[in-house]
Amino acid sequence: MISLLLLLLLSSLSTTSSTAAYPTVPGTADTSVYASVKDNLIPIRREVYGDGRIFDISHRYTSSLPAYGSDSGLGQFLHHATSMKNGSIANVSEMKLSVHTGTHVDAPGHFYDHYFDAGFDVDSLDLGVLNGLGLLIDVPRDSNITAEVMRSLSIPKGVTRVLFRTLNTDRKLMFKSQFDSSYMGFTKDGAEWLVKNTDIKLVGIDYLSIGAWTDMISTHLVFLESKEIIVAEALKLDDIEAGIYYVNCLPLRLVGAEGSPARCVLIK
Repeated sequence: MISLLLLLLLSSLSTTSSTAAYPTVPGTADTSVYASVKDNLIPIRREVYGDGRIFDISHRYTSSLPAYGSDSGLGQFLHHATSMKNGSIANVSEMKLSVHTGTHVDAPGHFYDHYFDAGFDVDSLDLGVLNGLGLLIDVPRDSNITAEVMRSLSIPKGVTRVLFRTLNTDRKLMFKSQFDSSYMGFTKDGAEWLVKNTDIKLVGIDYLSIGAWTDMISTHLVFLESKEIIVAEALKLDDIEAGIYYVNCLPLRLVGAEGSPARCVLIK
């Protein structure tokens, strides 16, 4: 019996080798794989794992990844500190980037300096909030997330994690290197409605800021004031059905940092 259970467990963890490589833009031909002619090595870059049960909702870090305020993307953020091609015994890479680059989370100290000084950094964030059952929902495509939109979504009490998919996903903004200030996000009144009328503690969105361009600062202030709500930004929500999932979102334990890149996945 134990052997049978172990076999079933291992089978459930396996992934198929036929999984498509990760495209540069969803729905386009793959251009991202690296091939070694000598060794015939071709890595597969996946978006979906576990026979269609696990969805990676984190964006890959590339030089063309959009960055806040940049017209040309993130740029060169990674370099080899040592290289075997230059005689070193190992390849070692180093990187330099903002902790709010790509898929990331915000800690209370991001917009509250007294929280920053008190140590409310990403290492202090509650993993119980960042991991658990959550809801992926679609919001109206012709509007920012206002109080009126929040009312219309009828999110039940007791739901604590919600990922909001907006027009940003349809426009593939996270696959365009130029920062676009016309992205969709929460308005101040939409954020206030969420705080006052729901039990949501993890708020996720599909571009670099949870707050709409005109309300970017005020929205962050509303969400982060209580120190109980965690903001996850730049989520990759393409081609995933709306519904209930198990959310796993893990930032780095960066002591003293008000944000961190995060690997986030959804599990059916």
